[in-house]
Amino acid sequence: MRNLALVFISGSIFGLGLVISEMTNPEKVRSFLRVFGNWDPSLLFVMFSAIVVSAPMFWILEKGRPKKQLGLAINSNQKFLDGQLMMGAGLFGIGWGLVGFCPGPAVSSLSFGQVTSVIFMVAMIGGFTISDYLKSSR
Repeated sequence: MRNLALVFISGSIFGLGLVISEMTNPEKVRSFLRVFGNWDPSLLFVMFSAIVVSAPMFWILEKGRPKKQLGLAINSNQKFLDGQLMMGAGLFGIGWGLVGFCPGPAVSSLSFGQVTSVIFMVAMIGGFTISDYLKSSR
C-alpha cells in the first residue's frame, strides 16, 4: 500500500509539473518544434530541468548502489541501440511532432476533458495493442 501511495504522489507531482509548464498544450510543443517561425524555447527548459533532477539518480545507480527502489528491480545495464529502439523512437518523434502530445502530457490533459486528448489516448492504446499482437505473432 505504501508503494502505491508513493507512485500516486510521484505521478501527481509529475502531472502537476506538466500542467504548470503547459506541456499539456499541444500548441506549446508544436511552437517549440517550429524553429524557423515563432519559436518557443520553454520546452527546452522543461527538458533541462528533467535532466538536472534525474541525472543524479542515474549516477547513483551506476555507482553500484542498491538496484531496487520501491521493491522493484532496476536494470541500468542496458546500453544498446537496436532496430526496435530506433524505430520506436522515430515513431514517437513523428507522432509527437504531428499532434503535440506524448504519453505523460496526454494523460495529464485528460483532466481538462479535451477531445483531442481522448482521441490520442485511444490511438496510443490501440498502438500498444497492435504492437503486442505483432510481437506475439512472431
